[in-house]
Amino acid sequence: MRADAVKLVIAVFLDLLDFSLGRIIGYGTILDVAFAAIAFLLWGPIGLLQLWEALDPTDQIDGFVPTMTLIALTQMRRIGKTKGEER
Repeated sequence: MRADAVKLVIAVFLDLLDFSLGRIIGYGTILDVAFAAIAFLLWGPIGLLQLWEALDPTDQIDGFVPTMTLIALTQMRRIGKTKGEER
């Protein structure tokens, strides 16, 4: 399996965790910050976009936006374009 596909699987898994466990008020904010750190490790500075989810004090709305998955897909597309692949 390619490295970017593995990162996509990780992103989907973390978004599912955010959708379920991240809805617990307070705990969800901690998860959002931890996931931002993981996203930074996976994709570099663009992964810090994950921090927008920490802005939701109720931890209810951000669970419905799969931010990590969206970052993974955009980075896969960007990498594909730089390699000249058709997607």
